[in-house]
Amino acid sequence: MSDITLPQIQTKLPNVGTTIFTIMSRMAQEHGAINLSQGFPDFSGDPRLIDAVTHHMQVGHNQYAPMPGLLRLREAIAEKANRLYQGSINPETEITVTSGGTEALYAAIAALVKEGDEVIVLEPAYDSYIPAIKLNGGIPIPIPLQHPDYSVDWAMVKNRMNLRTRMIILNTPHNPTGAILQQEDLETLQKLTKDTDVIVLSDEVYEHIVFDEAQHHSVLRYPDLYQRSMAVFSFGKTYHVTGWKLGYCIAPPALTKEFRKVHQYLTFASPTPFQHAFADFLAEKEAYEGLPAFYQAKRDLFGEAMADTPFELLPTSGTYFQLARYAAISDKPDTEFAEWLTKKHGVATIPVSVFYQQPVDHQVVRFCFAKDDATLEAAAKKLRSL
Repeated sequence: MSDITLPQIQTKLPNVGTTIFTIMSRMAQEHGAINLSQGFPDFSGDPRLIDAVTHHMQVGHNQYAPMPGLLRLREAIAEKANRLYQGSINPETEITVTSGGTEALYAAIAALVKEGDEVIVLEPAYDSYIPAIKLNGGIPIPIPLQHPDYSVDWAMVKNRMNLRTRMIILNTPHNPTGAILQQEDLETLQKLTKDTDVIVLSDEVYEHIVFDEAQHHSVLRYPDLYQRSMAVFSFGKTYHVTGWKLGYCIAPPALTKEFRKVHQYLTFASPTPFQHAFADFLAEKEAYEGLPAFYQAKRDLFGEAMADTPFELLPTSGTYFQLARYAAISDKPDTEFAEWLTKKHGVATIPVSVFYQQPVDHQVVRFCFAKDDATLEAAAKKLRSL
C-alpha cells in the first residue's frame, strides 16, 4: 500500500460526542436495566393511525409530497391551531411539515442565525439547540432557569439582550424539567422583544401534555408576539409514534419563506403516507384532547409508586418527564449517579447536568414516565430497595 497523507479534519463541534440518550439507553440494554432514560413511549400508537398509513401506502401515496407538506395536512393543522389558540393561520403561507421537531428547530436556526449572532438559551435545555446554533456561526448565551421550580428570570434575560441578540429559544412544556410558561411569561417576553429584531423560536412539541387543568400558552395565542415567532410541534410526541419523525413549524409568512429555503435542502419533503394518515387523523380530536389526563395518570401512578423511595420528586406540570433529587441517597455527581443506578440497581435515567452548556449539578436526574404502568411499577420497586 502506498503512503497516503490523510486530510486534516477540524471538527465544527469539538465538544460534542455521542448523546447522553444513546449512552444511557445502550447502558440500560447492556445491564438489563429498565430504561426510563430516553424520552419515548414503550407502547404503540392508535391502531387506526397505523391502519391509515398502511392504507395510504397501498393506494399508492408513496412518492414525494410537496416541499411544504401536503396541503390537506396543512389545512388540518391550521384548523386545529386556529381552534385551540384563537388564531388565523394560513395553511398555504404559514405552515411547513418537517421530518420531526428537531429538523424544524435546526431549519429555523439555520434560516435566521448568522455568524456572530447571539441566541439566548434557557438552561437546562434540549440538547439540539446549542449545536445547531454553533454550526450556523451563532453564539449561544445560556441563562439558567431558577432552581428548583425552573422559572424564567426575565430581568436576567433583559440584561443579556443587546443589538447582537438575534433569537430567544423557548420550550414549553419544558424538557427536561416539566415546567410550563404562564400567561405573564409570554406577556413579558412580548414586551421585551417589542421594537427589536429578535426572533422567538418556541419549541412546543409537548403542547398537549399539561397537567392539573393548566393551559398551554403557545406563542400562537399572542398576535403581536407571533409576528416574530416560529413555533415547532411534533406528531410523534402527540400520537406515541416518535419513530415516524414528523412535525411542523408555524410561522408568519416572512419567516416561513426563510424557513422553507433551508427546509428544502435539509429533507425537501417528509414521508407522504404518514402525512396522509395524520391528515385523516387530525379530525379525531379525542386522540390529543385525552392526552393530559392520560399522562397525568401516569405521572401520579409513578409518583405514588416512588413515595417510599429516598428520592425527592420535584413538581412537574407538563411533558412526560419527572425530575427527582437524590441527595438523600448519594453525594455522587449526577452523571456518576445515573451510571451507578443503571448498573447496580437496574433503572436507567438521565443526569440533568448534561442539559447545561457548562454543567450545573443540583443532584437531580430525569425519569421518563411515558411507559406502561407495569414498567413504572417495576422500576419503582427496584428504587425502593435503595
